[in-house]
Amino acid sequence: MVNQKPETKFTVEDYMATSDDERWELLDGELIRLHTPGTLHQMILVKLGCRMSEFIDSRGLGKVFAAPTDVVLSDNDVVEPDLLFVSAERQHIITPANIQGSPDLVVEILSPGTAGLDQGYKRELYARHGVKEYWIVGTDPDAVSLLLLQDNGYEVVETLGVGETLKSFTFPGLSIEVDDIFAP
Repeated sequence: MVNQKPETKFTVEDYMATSDDERWELLDGELIRLHTPGTLHQMILVKLGCRMSEFIDSRGLGKVFAAPTDVVLSDNDVVEPDLLFVSAERQHIITPANIQGSPDLVVEILSPGTAGLDQGYKRELYARHGVKEYWIVGTDPDAVSLLLLQDNGYEVVETLGVGETLKSFTFPGLSIEVDDIFAP
């Protein structure tokens, strides 16, 4: 994101008018063009998304969505998390067009072009809007950080690497080997 704020902030209406041929996020009223992620990013997305979906679907816990799925957090913030979860109790925020409000859990897989936003502005944005659990998946080194929402923002509860097992606080019983996420 550019340090200098635009004089005119774009809104959800402006965002919805962008081309479907390009991917964008709206962050604090600034339209940010997203680049196509690389193959490692997409491999991790599919593996992690499948494991999450299998667990969640088999228990009727809610719905998992993968990018590109718009999440409208405010009139000036629309994000496309790599993965997101909306609990069964909060299905009312799911519309045919997008998610209208905060998911229960968001996963961002770091890419060179988005890592700064994912670990900075978007981390603060997700906390401000009440996303309870945030996973940041890094590829250099291969690691998954689990963050839980506290009174003053997110606290990194644990960072897991090769040989360790990911266990979610949102989904008791979910167990994913970190090695499996990053295996070629």
